[in-house]
Amino acid sequence: MKTIFFILVALHGLIHLLGFVKGFDLKEVDQLTLPISRFMGILWLTACLLLLCFGISFLLNFKYAWVVGLAAVVLSQMLVVFYWKDAKWGTIPNFIILLVALIGWGYGNFQQMVRQETNALMATTARANNRLLTESDVASLPEPVKRWLRSSGALGKPMIRCGRVTQTASLQMQPGQKNWLPAKAEQYTVIDAPAFIWSVDVEMNSFIRFQGRDRFIDGKGAMLIRLHSLIGIVDEQGEKLDEASLQRFLGEMVWFPSMAVSPYIVWEPIDEHTARATMTYKGVSGSGIFTFNATGDLLQFAAMRYKGNEAGAKRYEWIVKSLEHKVFEGIRVPASISSTWKLDDKDWTWLQMQVTDLQYNDAVVHSN
Repeated sequence: MKTIFFILVALHGLIHLLGFVKGFDLKEVDQLTLPISRFMGILWLTACLLLLCFGISFLLNFKYAWVVGLAAVVLSQMLVVFYWKDAKWGTIPNFIILLVALIGWGYGNFQQMVRQETNALMATTARANNRLLTESDVASLPEPVKRWLRSSGALGKPMIRCGRVTQTASLQMQPGQKNWLPAKAEQYTVIDAPAFIWSVDVEMNSFIRFQGRDRFIDGKGAMLIRLHSLIGIVDEQGEKLDEASLQRFLGEMVWFPSMAVSPYIVWEPIDEHTARATMTYKGVSGSGIFTFNATGDLLQFAAMRYKGNEAGAKRYEWIVKSLEHKVFEGIRVPASISSTWKLDDKDWTWLQMQVTDLQYNDAVVHSN
């Protein structure tokens, strides 16, 4: 689709050369019946170059391509208006280019908002504390949790203060949906003062995308979804979302094992393979059950979690399963997961996710 759009922009730009050719009497142009001065011919050439630059920068994913696109559309449409009799059909490609440029502008603003929120979050993270996780730290934990921390490689490694997870994913927006939507996501997480910011870019089809940002900071959750980063679809906050976001943070301990010894988490043994963790922070509390196998791999996290933030929202069992493990920075963690809601009438697996990169501590702070 990007290639088709580039071809449209390039052809539209090259057509503007006709105005330059006629303005400088380089060749007879029968398609243009109105007189064109040399000055106006230069403007036609400028519009051509701007459109070609926009097409190339769009194809190369240049983040400020939208600026070039807006400039090109403004100049091109001015020429179309001046030479309406000959050039009126140029309004159609200009309208398409304007829409794409506006989407690029919206995407840039959305990403800037996420960057600013992330920078503010990461600025709260200390850099100097490299204390190692030791056996004495985990002595009071349930046996399956201790087994997990040992086998994962977290023992003897620095305590995790913050992390950055990059992900690819496939999503279903509603139960029964047949097709999976591809997505890319990134999350920054802070452990000591628990918080995360997760941003995602989802491709619904060749024409439609939406961007989302989930946030949990200072005990408050927030969810934002915009179509093409411009049109608001979801903008939610509230007590139910606070609890659900806290439980999500708790479940993402799977990527940050040393978080298990955090003072805001209390563990309760269940059996040789399971333990319940309850997290309380800023007046918000939530719990979930972690399941491990005999060798210490983390297999599953399950919680009774609010699905939705509306007044009538109910808690349903929410299950995150580990499908594959990999080692990142010396620590073995789930690298592929699925997320399922156990609804009243059916199970809905709405997310399948793969971790493409995982960084901890100073590597995250310095990269930000």
